[in-house]
Amino acid sequence: MAGITDGDFCRGLLNYGFDMVTLGGYNADKTTINAGREILARGRPEFDIEEEELVNYLEDQALLIKDHDSWDGLVSVNLRSITPEPIVEISKIKSVDVVEINAHCRQKEITDLGCGQALLQDHSYLENFTKEVVQKAKSQVSVKIRANVAGVDELTIVKAIEHAAADYVHVDAMKPGFNHAAYDIIKSISQETSLFLIGNNSIRNLESAREMLAAGADGISIARAAMSGRLSFDLSQI
Repeated sequence: MAGITDGDFCRGLLNYGFDMVTLGGYNADKTTINAGREILARGRPEFDIEEEELVNYLEDQALLIKDHDSWDGLVSVNLRSITPEPIVEISKIKSVDVVEINAHCRQKEITDLGCGQALLQDHSYLENFTKEVVQKAKSQVSVKIRANVAGVDELTIVKAIEHAAADYVHVDAMKPGFNHAAYDIIKSISQETSLFLIGNNSIRNLESAREMLAAGADGISIARAAMSGRLSFDLSQI
């Protein structure tokens, strides 16, 4: 949730049973930062952090979360970049446990750069991009992808991410026209990969969380249901 999930927002959700929280998405280079400003100009939330300030800013945001006395989970940062180098640089922040490559954003200003969801159009390029991050990163690496993108085979993409030796694949299992996730895609992916699979989309309560796990996800992520800064349920009850 670009423009929303900063350190204060994540910190406020720590008592709902999360064992990882994600900062971002953040734009990590000049090109994506400029694209983010175009998105802001049309009224959609975005983080607007100067490139030279981003590492210090994210360190402060992660430390704000880590400073919570009763929580010892992981901090992830979701990042958009046209090259791997800025993502690798952010992985060096000691308080960041996971860097997440954003192959998910569908805003035109981002996809026109070949970033976000556009990375799904070339699985070989995505594999090489991810491999470079994995080989150089000082943290774990996740890749967030979107399901049901025209012309994209999710299993091919996930295999590319697995070949690149990422630690997590985070799947927005969107199912256009439905108010529930594409559980069949989660099931198919879970049967074909050894990656830790995080299932995302339409998780609004314990029932939908359990359904995602029953489909084969190893973990779940929640976005819009937490947009108010609180949840109506406790994940530790799953």
